[in-house]
Amino acid sequence: MKIDQELCIGCGQCVPYCPVKAIALSEETAEIDFDECVECGNCLRSADCPVEAIYQQELAWPRSVRSILSDPLTIAVESGISGRGTEEMKTNEVTGRFRRGYAGIGLEIGRPILGARLSDVDKIAQAVARMGVEFETINPTTSLMSDPKTGKFKEDVLNEKVLSAILEFSLKLERLPELFDILKKVAGDIDTVFTADLACRVNPDGSVPTEPYTEAAGLWLAPNGKVNIGLGRPRFPEDSQ
Repeated sequence: MKIDQELCIGCGQCVPYCPVKAIALSEETAEIDFDECVECGNCLRSADCPVEAIYQQELAWPRSVRSILSDPLTIAVESGISGRGTEEMKTNEVTGRFRRGYAGIGLEIGRPILGARLSDVDKIAQAVARMGVEFETINPTTSLMSDPKTGKFKEDVLNEKVLSAILEFSLKLERLPELFDILKKVAGDIDTVFTADLACRVNPDGSVPTEPYTEAAGLWLAPNGKVNIGLGRPRFPEDSQ
């Protein structure tokens, strides 16, 4: 995203609309820090620039990666849907992707609060890949890897900054302590924030299989979890679990 310096009147109206604080006022105009901009399009769509000085420049590879993982209106080729285009974890009661005894893991790096360099996503992916996990293929973040088996990302995208990126895979419940240990260690090597999303089948008695593992690891569990009950849609058959 860029600002036409000849049109800009320096009103500052666009500044608070940037989620990564990439817009700042200079002496007479507003300017976008091109390296920090994640190409989310928020300033262009929401700031209502009075002189229409904000414009979208042509996005070529690898800069186009920023738009795919930051702009909710960008269509991801891998999934054919907008946003970050992940294979949705929250429809498990319909798809049955995560069987009993397993947890669906979503590591959301950037969250989106601070944004994240793909070099940080690369560090987390490589650390997790050593567990032998299989990253979700219908996910634009996975498509940026040069080797999904090792979690290694393509060299030319490592410096790209995005609003957030999601790593998705499934894991047996008993391996969650190993994952948590890895995430705690790699957290000290990155320059952003991330969350771990856990999706699982609820036990017949209503208890959540992942909770004993998060409690044992001393992890804070957000109270705003989501429970899907498949109203209006056929559920994944229990007997095929």
